[in-house]
Amino acid sequence: MPGYLVKHEQVALSGTPALHIRSLLDRQQYADPLGEAEALGISSATWPLFGLLWPSAQQLATYMAGRPRVDGERVLEVGCGLALASMVCHRLGVDVTASDCHPLAGAFLQENLLLNALLPLPYRHGDWAADPLLAPREGRARVEGQFNVIMGSDVLYERDDGGCLAAFIQRHACAVAEVLIVDPNRGNRSAFNRQMAALGFALEDLPLVQPLADGSAYKGRLLRYRRTALLAADQAGEIGPDQAIGLGGIAVQ
Repeated sequence: MPGYLVKHEQVALSGTPALHIRSLLDRQQYADPLGEAEALGISSATWPLFGLLWPSAQQLATYMAGRPRVDGERVLEVGCGLALASMVCHRLGVDVTASDCHPLAGAFLQENLLLNALLPLPYRHGDWAADPLLAPREGRARVEGQFNVIMGSDVLYERDDGGCLAAFIQRHACAVAEVLIVDPNRGNRSAFNRQMAALGFALEDLPLVQPLADGSAYKGRLLRYRRTALLAADQAGEIGPDQAIGLGGIAVQ
């Protein structure tokens, strides 16, 4: 591809066949001849991050490979990058949509689907900070509708005091929903936990011990947020104080 170099490798994932993945050669790659990334606020330093294989993405893909399938469930991956988890779900027959704000993420996904002999997978532009009332740019279909499961890996990499990610999840999560975030122990986790709690999601914080391909141990956690019908009603103010007793949930850290 003009402007940057790529590499091909087999990505081994526990519990599912390996994926043939085309990724960027290294973090030094950059090409934005039309200024698309710059217009989206993506700097030259952060430009290549979407196209690299990250341990957290492999952890999420492995988790989704072993997660029980639910008929009729709609899944959305946010900040998908190379979309490993979406590809694993797609191969299992799950109704999954991948999303990212990087202008090349969709093209890389389509190429990797071809490399693995997989049928097309829905991809949508997902800019958490974008005003949902403004029309999307031509040729950039945005995420629309609600999903039963929203997943992401290493998406808490920068401060989000305005709660853009939580608000994006709120717009696209069903009233009863599950949100799965694999986080490599970043410092922005606590603020996100509070934002999700305010939206009626109870947290289950699970350490991840799945070893990496090189044999080293992964240091991170699976943040599993769940909003049940009861929690959704309470968040909407439809449950009185007496009824709220016994809502349960795990305390936000």
